[in-house]
Amino acid sequence: MRFLVKRNDLCEAVNNLSRAVATKATFPVLEGIHMTATNEGLKLMAYNLEIGMTKKIDITCAEEGSIVIKAKLLGEILRSVTDENVSFEVDDRLMCKIKCGSALFDIMGMPASDFPEMPTVEDCEAIYFPSEDLKNMVRQTIFATAAADAQKPILTGLLFDIDENGVSVVGVDGYRLAIRKENIKLNCNNSFIISAKTIGEAVKIIGEEDDSVQFFVGRRHVSMIINGYTIVSRKIEGEFIDYKKIMPSSFSTSIKVNIKEIVSIIERISLIINDQLKTPMRCKIEEGEIIFSCATALGRATDSYKVEVEGEKFEIGINNRFLLDALKACETEEAIINFNGSFASIIIKPVENDDYTYMIMPMRLRAE
Repeated sequence: MRFLVKRNDLCEAVNNLSRAVATKATFPVLEGIHMTATNEGLKLMAYNLEIGMTKKIDITCAEEGSIVIKAKLLGEILRSVTDENVSFEVDDRLMCKIKCGSALFDIMGMPASDFPEMPTVEDCEAIYFPSEDLKNMVRQTIFATAAADAQKPILTGLLFDIDENGVSVVGVDGYRLAIRKENIKLNCNNSFIISAKTIGEAVKIIGEEDDSVQFFVGRRHVSMIINGYTIVSRKIEGEFIDYKKIMPSSFSTSIKVNIKEIVSIIERISLIINDQLKTPMRCKIEEGEIIFSCATALGRATDSYKVEVEGEKFEIGINNRFLLDALKACETEEAIINFNGSFASIIIKPVENDDYTYMIMPMRLRAE
């Protein structure tokens, strides 16, 4: 196996494919990038058994062949050298000679035959998703999903709900829920759940010139074509929460807030809150103001925000981080915060439109 490749092209591809490379894997081959050189180009593949990614780049091929090379080491080598071109030569013992300018590396590769076969999604109609809309919808919902090690895998994914009225992307972790709607017509009806980690990594690859992302939704897998990369991931199976039915239709208290001003107050209160202990932030809604306070082992903080209150007056406990995430995700100047007393969910929406809805479950307060 012998070929010559432009360093920048290979370095960019390796950096992006590293998103699908396993770390500290049981099988060392999963920590590598599969490389196949032919006269048609160099096909690169990474697959950690959850997400797979492929990319093809141009090369000058002198001898065809395949090998797997540790992704981390390959990336570090490519970033350390400076010449325009890099040459690769692999012998029968899988010793890979990498030469760039005066630098020469002899790296032991792994057999390409040991690399697992990546699933394919075939015979599916393409869904062309506007790339800018996709990035925005993922950014405004992905933080509401559960961590990858959550007991309920369904909570680690984002729901894509597509019908004739548009698209809704939904994230939920059991304590909060984020819904982002967009009135775009994709000419299909489909619903699938994809790993938040997968789609989060995928949208990072979207380039400035990418107008759309192609989705192919199969029975068990979803594939995406982004900026010349093909990304494949398992669908998450299970019954997602019926987000349309759990939203309350009326509220006992509503307030309109300036997001920048109230975020500044919450961040000040948050200075004494330890995320590990998850101490609730007290919000006392009174006539004409909200009093924010919190007492922890670090001390006590109190601040207030002048606001016109419509409805009942009460006190509620809120996770400060969840509230900050929701307000910042609105990306508007003002938001409406709706309440139904001390023990019901809190609903947050931007003032300007109805495309974004955020729900937070309250936290129990201890008597002071």
